[in-house]
Amino acid sequence: MTINFTEPEERVALREAVSKLASKYGREFMEKQAREGGKMTEMWLEMGQNGFLGVNLPEEYGGGGGGMADLAAVLEETAASGAPLLMMVVSPAICGSIISRCGTEDQKAKWLPGIADGTLLMAFGITEADAGSNAHNITTTATRDGDEWVLKGNKTFISGVDEAQAVLIVARTEDAKTGKLKPALFVVPTDAPGFNRQPIEMAWRAPEKQFTLFIDEVRLPLDALVGDEDGGLWQLFAGLNPERIMGAAMSCGAARYAIDKTVEYAKTRSVWKDVPIGAHQGIQHPIAKVKIELEQARLLWQKAAALYDAGDDFTAGEYANMAKYAGGEVSCNAADVAVHTHGGNGLTVEYGLANMLVASRLGRIAPVSREMILNFVAMHTLGLPKSY
Repeated sequence: MTINFTEPEERVALREAVSKLASKYGREFMEKQAREGGKMTEMWLEMGQNGFLGVNLPEEYGGGGGGMADLAAVLEETAASGAPLLMMVVSPAICGSIISRCGTEDQKAKWLPGIADGTLLMAFGITEADAGSNAHNITTTATRDGDEWVLKGNKTFISGVDEAQAVLIVARTEDAKTGKLKPALFVVPTDAPGFNRQPIEMAWRAPEKQFTLFIDEVRLPLDALVGDEDGGLWQLFAGLNPERIMGAAMSCGAARYAIDKTVEYAKTRSVWKDVPIGAHQGIQHPIAKVKIELEQARLLWQKAAALYDAGDDFTAGEYANMAKYAGGEVSCNAADVAVHTHGGNGLTVEYGLANMLVASRLGRIAPVSREMILNFVAMHTLGLPKSY
């Protein structure tokens, strides 16, 4: 078997095109939008017009016909340019993947073209305040009432609902035979009666906002159900594995941005005998160490994406979790090294690094904590007893 550690020419060209577009906006644009309450809409729509947002979606529905490795490369490049698009993790990766793999032909035709070109943004609602990392404790329920579904429940830390036209909600239906609750997925328009949101004030600045959702007797047509009511967890993980891969890629892109800024500063900042601070091992070694960690994390997400694109969902899940863990670690480490190398400048608004200290921790916490990833690897990969 031949193992190729270089990306195809098409993906290299894709990276270059995305980097060129994203660099027109960059961190200054993102910070300005966050500071003034703006959004990344201008960049988002231009990305969609160029075919970058839907590169993973089927060509017959307006996508690029590529895979998760292509979409993750797009997100990594936007993050490396200082303008990460968080909603790429949600709309084309999670929602687009689930609808592509589990939806009906009518659902694909209805939702995928808009997701692909960016004119339709779909959020994803799974997290609940009392469930945390335990998706089995989700209490949002869907009940069949004639030719409608009725949804009731709450969600929290749901990204970008104010920008979305619909939210893919994870609810639970009751098995008629056993009475047990089963996971099921529903597309809920954000303007549906009984669907309300409340913003959550976060400590870091970002254009994408977080929300608590209140779902009060929301009535939906039968075709709002995506996939089979009895399909089980695999339908959910058709989107959660891409979520982890994309999270890892975004974290790696943020780390690349931080490292590039750190190297540039270390090469030009001189305080002792006209020698740049980057000539000293005390500065060099932390940067070199985090560069090695970055390349390890990038290999992990690329392997996870390749496995997902090959249809090996279980092994993809293993590596997607490992990649998400490694990406979160290197993002935090790179932000810390960047700020420390810049000294006091690293904490100023001008240099745009301090906000990354808080934002980078998202990769350790969401969408699943690093501790839960360690539990997963210990149990499923190493075969150790379940610890929780």
